[in-house]
Amino acid sequence: MLIRLLRAHLRPYSTPITVVVVLQLVQTLAALYLPTLNADIIDHGVVKGDTDYILRTGGIMLAVTVLQIICTIAAVYLGARTAMALGRDVRAAIFDRVQSFSVREVGQFGAPSLITRTTNDVQQIQVLVVMGLTLMMAAPIMGVGSILMALNQDVPLSLLFVAILPVLIGAIALIIRRMGPLFRSMQTRIDRVNRVMREQITGIRVVRAFVRDPHEQQRFSGANNDLMDVSVGVGRLMALMFPTVMLVMNLSSMAVMWFGGHRIDSGSMQVGALTAFLNYLAQIVIAVMMSTFMLVMVPRAEVCAERVLEVLDTETSVRPPATPVTALRGRGHLELRDAEFRYPGAEEPVLRGVNLLARPGETTAIIGSTGSGKTTLLNLIPRLFDATAGSVLINGTDVRDLDPAALAGLIGLVPQRPYLFSGTVASNLRYGNPQATDDELWHALEIAQARDFVEALEEGLQAPIGQGGGNVSGGQRQRLAIARALVAKPEIYLFDDSFSALDYSTDAALRAALARQTGDSTVVIVAQRVSTIRHADRIVVLDQGEVVGTGTHHELMRTTPTYREIVLSQLTEEEAA
Repeated sequence: MLIRLLRAHLRPYSTPITVVVVLQLVQTLAALYLPTLNADIIDHGVVKGDTDYILRTGGIMLAVTVLQIICTIAAVYLGARTAMALGRDVRAAIFDRVQSFSVREVGQFGAPSLITRTTNDVQQIQVLVVMGLTLMMAAPIMGVGSILMALNQDVPLSLLFVAILPVLIGAIALIIRRMGPLFRSMQTRIDRVNRVMREQITGIRVVRAFVRDPHEQQRFSGANNDLMDVSVGVGRLMALMFPTVMLVMNLSSMAVMWFGGHRIDSGSMQVGALTAFLNYLAQIVIAVMMSTFMLVMVPRAEVCAERVLEVLDTETSVRPPATPVTALRGRGHLELRDAEFRYPGAEEPVLRGVNLLARPGETTAIIGSTGSGKTTLLNLIPRLFDATAGSVLINGTDVRDLDPAALAGLIGLVPQRPYLFSGTVASNLRYGNPQATDDELWHALEIAQARDFVEALEEGLQAPIGQGGGNVSGGQRQRLAIARALVAKPEIYLFDDSFSALDYSTDAALRAALARQTGDSTVVIVAQRVSTIRHADRIVVLDQGEVVGTGTHHELMRTTPTYREIVLSQLTEEEAA
């Protein structure tokens, strides 16, 4: 998974990666050449007392060192830029994919997990690439080169590597093998911490209202401690790895000194060669340690790559049409024909056989008991879900054949829980129409019965709005969401229980103003409050996902017991009449 992800997203950066490889090769060869020059200084300069040779060779060592430094700096710079660009591209790819998801896919992953995958998981892959371009590329060159240069110094002494390297590699492989499951568990626990924290921050009012602070602290503490336990387990393994490498290195140095001393004593080896051999042994161990450091990160990056690709490989259930329709004849004619919606794996559909007709200049209301499928029905129109059977038609064209941008331009949706973005009142209202003038914004606010409270704000249209609209009341949030839909001037307005937080007088004034503004548009209202929809041109009654009645208020009072029961639960017989 990791290789697949890197291959796909590093392909555009093949040129800088090639330059990094060349720079790493040059700096590694320079590092390998230095111990040989040092050995020459000892054997041909210090031992023989040749000062000129020492200065000449020392100058060469200085030039090689400068070259090594320049190449290292350039390689690290290019490697870091490439890794940061990779992280940017992967985050953008995840964001674009999530933007194409329907509500079903978003619910499948969950918002906390998607946030973790976009941030923490991508960061782990990014760090791996940084280390790979700066350390891992140099490690094999240095390791193999050091072995060859050590053989050049003394072949019999190099036989020690036959015993040293298998022990070192085996110990490291055993430790790394145990890290993979721990890293997978760690990412899952990070998801859980994010989920618990998100729930507690979002629901802080409920927590305090029911005095559940100790319970929530205990719940977060449990998730936090679970993450700590796994992290400690990973830390123990990582802490074990480097002492293991240093132990093998020090034992190897002792063996080299022991056997090398005997070879010098017998005249088979020079002192400079032994010094160079020790340097190459150190470089081999450094190469192994760099590789070890990389291999420690690979299991976690592999897990993160799996999680990222899981998002990127998920196809949205709301697929764009192969040949989208961009132009329609007519205006705002909405029809549902035998529409059905069933969640994956569900035994029964949420909606079945729904037929609905909504015309321009009319208000169509949808009412029903809780869980009857009202919101699901409304979500089929803008394709937040796709009907699993039947069809949804706008101006005679199935919404699945419409260009997504064209469909969005036809519909103004005010959801059941209106969401405002951090910014200003104006930026939120212009969300559907960036070119709207201030006069148009004030007009929409006036219709939505929100002008008074916006004018009362010190900065008016430029008054700040917190994330989710947290600094305004529920009723103000609903009215701003309605004004946002009005600014877009769509052909079809969809109101999903958008008046529930309003008092009766504001509700009545808003509906009267809406009737004047939306006279040529199609209006579909989902509501629980009978007073909101009793004057609608057409009322559709849902019960357990099926349409059990369609007509005006007075017709349904006579013919549909379900509607009559809902009405009389809110109004008296005289008020209903």
